[in-house]
Amino acid sequence: VLSHNLCTVLNVPHDPVALEEHFRDDDEGPVSNQGYMPYLNKFILEKVQGNFDKVEFNRMCWTLCAKKNLSKSPLLISDEDAFKVWVIFNFLSEDKYPLIIVPEEIEYLLKKITEAMGAGWQQEQFDHYKIALNTSREGLSAWELIELIGSGQFSKGMDRQTVSMAINEVFNELILDVLKQGYMLKKGHKRKNWMERWFVLKPNIISYYVSEDLKDKKGDIILDGNCCVEALPDKDGKKCLFLIKCLDKTFEISASDKKKKQEWIQAIQSTVSLLRAGSPPPHKEARQRRRELRQKLLAEQEELERQMKELQAANENKQKELETVRKQLEAAAARAAEEEKKRLQTQVELQDRFSLELEREKMVRQKMEEQVAQKSSELEQYLQRVRELEEMYKQLQEALEDEKQARQDEETVRKLQARLLEEETAKRAELEKWHLQQQQTIQMTEAEKQELENQRMMKEQALQVAMQQLKQLELERKEALEQYEEVKKKLEMAANNTKSWKDKVAHHEGLIRLIEPGSKNPHLITNWGPAAFTEAELEERQRSWKGKKATSE
Repeated sequence: VLSHNLCTVLNVPHDPVALEEHFRDDDEGPVSNQGYMPYLNKFILEKVQGNFDKVEFNRMCWTLCAKKNLSKSPLLISDEDAFKVWVIFNFLSEDKYPLIIVPEEIEYLLKKITEAMGAGWQQEQFDHYKIALNTSREGLSAWELIELIGSGQFSKGMDRQTVSMAINEVFNELILDVLKQGYMLKKGHKRKNWMERWFVLKPNIISYYVSEDLKDKKGDIILDGNCCVEALPDKDGKKCLFLIKCLDKTFEISASDKKKKQEWIQAIQSTVSLLRAGSPPPHKEARQRRRELRQKLLAEQEELERQMKELQAANENKQKELETVRKQLEAAAARAAEEEKKRLQTQVELQDRFSLELEREKMVRQKMEEQVAQKSSELEQYLQRVRELEEMYKQLQEALEDEKQARQDEETVRKLQARLLEEETAKRAELEKWHLQQQQTIQMTEAEKQELENQRMMKEQALQVAMQQLKQLELERKEALEQYEEVKKKLEMAANNTKSWKDKVAHHEGLIRLIEPGSKNPHLITNWGPAAFTEAELEERQRSWKGKKATSE
């Protein structure tokens, strides 16, 4: 029965033999989805040509499902209005099963119904409803939409008739493709009389009826891209005239007022323009744009979610990398702490070593101080000797033997000079040794540099002290040389004043003894201590003395 009725409504020939053949060996049964849906697609839907009444088809489908799914609670709309809302739902719903209508399409439909009722749209009220709807699901089913409109939530203050008329107007526009409708006067082609007709404008045709119940159809005006509409001046007592020109006929129509005339002219011109451009009706084009916009937004949202997932994955990878870096830093910190511990231990060892070096340096400085004290004692002895010489020079001023004593003093001064030179050479060697030690100290590590710098400063101070001592000894040596020159001058003066050296020697015998060359032994001793001359120099001096002695005799 279902297949026969579907074939009747869709204008498809029914084939009972194919039905019997299809379900002959099917254990699932004809009412199951696995058994009936392949038959429906193959033997019925594939044969549909499109020349059927869609309203009747929708009404049959409504008959099959309304009784089971329609809410039992009382609604403010009739069953007919509920059927029209159901058909509108099928037009506006998404192209995926189970069918739902998204909040954007619900808002569009409610706005259309509210405008048809002549009421104001409550955007804030719908926003609250939309927020509550989005938190629970993506959209509404057909029966939930019928219950929403039938509850009167968005049509408060309106009676049932107004709501029904609004639903019917929206149904005519969205489902029946009615772009405009209304009463106007039409001039006949044969009798040339004016008759009131109910005109209905659709995307490619204008139908006119006796009344708005659409029961008695009087004719059609076929529209195409070649049609045009133009206004006419008032004539024959008729006002608000306009003309519709087609290929085969021309229609003169009179509107009720200038506003209606202008609306009809604009509506027909827009329809013809759409036919010329091959565009769908405005409401279908708007639905397609809304769907494309939703798909675009959905794609952007999916892309954004994908990017968020990528960012989250990248963030997780970064977190893992940061954790790895943190562990590496902790390990590096542990190694650094261990190295710092070793460094501190090394530093302590170096400090101990430097302390030992410092003690050693202190001992060296103490030895140097002892040497300086010894040198001071020797210098004091030397000064004492000088004073003795001065006394002796005073006793021998008028004596020729003073020259001999002066010779001895000269030898003493030379010995002292040689000793001072030796001391200066030793000091220079010690300075060079300290300089080498300083160069070795500079080559140490940076960690030891500061401590060694302090030691170097101490050594430099000691070096400066030694340099001062050396300069002092140099000054003393110069003074000794000056004294030596003075002694030579005095000896020359004494030589000039004396007449006989033997007399002076005899006169001063007992005070001094003649200085004679020493033995040829390696160690030469004079009356002033170890000799400051070599054996060759002593032999030369001995020959000189003997020559002077022979000359004086």
